Amino acid sequence: MCGLYGGGMQRTQAAEPRAGRALELVTRLQTRFADGLGALPGAKTYESVTWLRDEGRHGGGERLVSPVCEAFNRASVNVSQVHYDDLPSRRLSSATALSTIVHPSNPRAPSVHIHISWTAMRDGKAYWRLMADLNPSILDDADRDAYEAVLRRAAGEHYDLAKDNADAYFYIPALARHRGVAHVYLEGYDSGDFDDDLAFASAFGDTVTDGYVALLEPALGREFTEHDVAAQRAYHTAYLFQVLTLDRGTTSGLLIHDQNDVGILGSLPAVVDATLLRSWAEHVPDVQVPLVHGLAEALGGEPLAAVDEPRKRALAKVVREHYRANPEALSKQATGPIIPTTVANHGPR
Repeated sequence: MCGLYGGGMQRTQAAEPRAGRALELVTRLQTRFADGLGALPGAKTYESVTWLRDEGRHGGGERLVSPVCEAFNRASVNVSQVHYDDLPSRRLSSATALSTIVHPSNPRAPSVHIHISWTAMRDGKAYWRLMADLNPSILDDADRDAYEAVLRRAAGEHYDLAKDNADAYFYIPALARHRGVAHVYLEGYDSGDFDDDLAFASAFGDTVTDGYVALLEPALGREFTEHDVAAQRAYHTAYLFQVLTLDRGTTSGLLIHDQNDVGILGSLPAVVDATLLRSWAEHVPDVQVPLVHGLAEALGGEPLAAVDEPRKRALAKVVREHYRANPEALSKQATGPIIPTTVANHGPR
């Protein structure tokens, strides 16, 4: 079973009561999901890793990380809360989030990305961001259909809108494909009733995490071939490509600060093909070509590139330097219904 929650972290929490309730929610979901994953065959005990924003003065976070094992190529269940209670000039008051990625070791078992967050602005505006995306290396129609049913239950009356948003956000133009096969994305969700929205976010989190664990358990036992392993590596390369060239949330986190680069890039798979990655440079807009080449170089340029912590830091540096030097390149990233406030207010600096 998974364990080691809390981590003895010395960090402050946002003073705003709603932020406290949002933190309670995502922390509960973190424990619940990590326990469910940790009980699967071949899983190992999660390790707790903490990080601090400005030595804890502005919050921080904890990620529960699985070592590479029979069950997981990479798995990380992350909670964070950043706030600026002592900096009233900042437009962002607080941001509280659960962000999790699971890449199974078995290439015939699908990955998943789930994000649930609550953001509060200084002017009183606040909203939820709810996202879930099933990411198989090798498509299994039954898995796709089962998780689409899960997402319909989770999103309820918002499903059609959330699916359309996700179809736009997770599309990779350079590869003419989507990152995943079943996904929903609600950005800027605010009904005007915080209690109702909190309950909706809670039920959404329980449904998409429990649904994934139920789907994953039998998938982990599927037989696979070396050809399947190669297909997984190619897909993992596409996943890294999407995250580092298109994902606005990742870019925003890297541009705002450099205190959690390894955590922000916690979704990246353990091994990718840097040669394949470099080949995609010819398909991106001109302003993004140096970014793709820089990422491939940071990975060592080899067909088998381990995405370890030093390379995550190197990748983060490449992304940060690229967008600071080319702020116009932000317009080439994935589009959704709303540009996250963290991106709009904390661009290159």
